[in-house]
Amino acid sequence: MEQYEPDRLSPAQVAAMRRSLRNGRAAMTRRSLLRASAGGAFAVGGLGALSACGIPAAGNTQGGVSAEDHSAEEKVVNFSNWTEYIDVDDSEKHHPTLEQFKKRTGISVKYTEDINDNVEFFGKIKPQLAAGQDTGRDIIVLTDWLAARLIRLGWVQKLDASNLPHAYANLSAQFRDPDWDPGRAYSYVWQGISTVIAYNKKALDGVEVKSLSDLLDNPKLKGRVGFLSEMRDSIGMTLLDMGKDPASFTADDFDAAIARVQKAVDKGQIRRFTGNDYTSDLTSGDFAACIAWAGDVVQLKADSPDIDFLIPDSGYITSTDNLLIPNKARHKTNAERLIDFYYEPRPAAELAAYINYVTPVDGVQAELEKIDKDAANNPLIIPDKAMAAKSHPFRSLSSKEETEFEQKFAKLTGA
Repeated sequence: MEQYEPDRLSPAQVAAMRRSLRNGRAAMTRRSLLRASAGGAFAVGGLGALSACGIPAAGNTQGGVSAEDHSAEEKVVNFSNWTEYIDVDDSEKHHPTLEQFKKRTGISVKYTEDINDNVEFFGKIKPQLAAGQDTGRDIIVLTDWLAARLIRLGWVQKLDASNLPHAYANLSAQFRDPDWDPGRAYSYVWQGISTVIAYNKKALDGVEVKSLSDLLDNPKLKGRVGFLSEMRDSIGMTLLDMGKDPASFTADDFDAAIARVQKAVDKGQIRRFTGNDYTSDLTSGDFAACIAWAGDVVQLKADSPDIDFLIPDSGYITSTDNLLIPNKARHKTNAERLIDFYYEPRPAAELAAYINYVTPVDGVQAELEKIDKDAANNPLIIPDKAMAAKSHPFRSLSSKEETEFEQKFAKLTGA
């Protein structure tokens, strides 16, 4: 892989550099922070940590509560999102896609980066949702496991398909039918997240890595392997390596995967379990190989010729961040129009070129090629058919399973 000189940086690489400058280093990506914080919340006591933060056990309620829709007379959408998770211009003051939406529709978007952590954010909005009140937000972005919980609680609204023609037509097949929201009645994907194996070619020094078994078993990598502190990613990848489907595994399968990783821990194969800080271990060579999030790898590859990734033949774990409309939102129709806007290929391409996560929108590649050919041909941003076929979601867990599994994982990691 060639070194890039400053005047030859692609738009995606420039975007990664901007993020690195703002955050101190490219390692502090939004996805890494999300996963680290979510994993940490569970590690200190399973669902008890969630309950302490105000998240009740999931109920059996289905269907949200609508309010009088003021979209016609109030041309606005209140959109809460994570930091560094949308396109910005060179001044870092404007979001071009949101301004395009306003120009086309006359609807202003009040965009707020007030989500730093799933649990923390839920603590902000839980009192209003529990009381049946407006949260002041028309769109929120939550990771799949928490999105599933809100849907089960009946705290988000069912979407009107007639306002979502592009979303319905262009949503990629791999994201269409999650077990927690069949047919996407209540949610649409903002971005997809792929969990892959990343490696440092210099640190490997000729050692061949093709599977997770190589990370767990090859003595030449002893003490130089990293696993993630997010249970769904580390155990999901292990299940796949063992020939089990993360979408339909049993409790016995889970225990077998825990035992497999425990064996690697006991013999010192795994250096440590990490959150966002795995990226510094990987670039420094302390990790020769590790489980990683693809959005990080895109940025790391742009900065270092030694970093690369692989998709094991057994497959990889995929998860999603999702757009939802909470109960009592005042501008439901406007919110649905904004969701649908981001499922048009051009806006989706502009978003993908900047944030470098998996776009959930079919038909983006041709538009992305006009912006950044490297990004358009990057399977970590636009998975090809072969890669998409290897993607596997981690199934929804019951409250009991969530508590038991996270406790077992916390014991494994020493959290």
